[in-house]
Amino acid sequence: MQDARTHQHAKVQWSDGVPVSARFDDPYYSLQDGLAETHHVFVAGNRLTDRICDGFHIAELGVGTGLNLLVAFALAAQRNTELRYTGFEAYPMARDDMAQALSPFRDTLGAALVDTFLEAWSESGGEIALPAGTAQILVGDARQRLPEWPGRADAWFLDGFSPAKNPELWEPALLHEVGRHTAPDGTFATYTAAGAVRRALDAAGFAVTRVPGFGRKRHMSIGVLRPA
Repeated sequence: MQDARTHQHAKVQWSDGVPVSARFDDPYYSLQDGLAETHHVFVAGNRLTDRICDGFHIAELGVGTGLNLLVAFALAAQRNTELRYTGFEAYPMARDDMAQALSPFRDTLGAALVDTFLEAWSESGGEIALPAGTAQILVGDARQRLPEWPGRADAWFLDGFSPAKNPELWEPALLHEVGRHTAPDGTFATYTAAGAVRRALDAAGFAVTRVPGFGRKRHMSIGVLRPA
């Protein structure tokens, strides 16, 4: 396990304009429509349109291109609310790769939001001030960084690469920490419906539900933290 505060750069390849991780051989977002996937899986899966409010805190395993983050902040801006976000990323993208990955969605998300994010992005992590709140990027191995994080999220985006290719981000011990760092009535959403992941999230304290997935994925998983 690498030290929590060290990191390696993301190694990115491209398939028809979609970024693909060379390390994990998995696309960063749907080959069909990355923006629609984010709305289906993470916005709808966490019921954000009904729940987002001042001080609402989203946490994410796997920041990737920043697309999910930006969709959440665009929603907060529309609602005139202040959002908090914490993202855990072991392999941060170079700014140029990130800009290319986000370019298809720049106009929809808002050029000012995307440009502000990219200008402040650092592969070393840190805080990024955005028009509708603050994003904190914690770089390093989430298996070390999450246990020491003092926060609790109202909603989790579980967006690591495929559990078969990136098992470290789906280990039961890490998902237990997700449950431990979730606020009362907090939720999670993820594109995967893998049985091992669902069982680990259930053991972490969530009531887990399998629901229709996006595009070619038949199912995905959502859940709400059970009362203590």
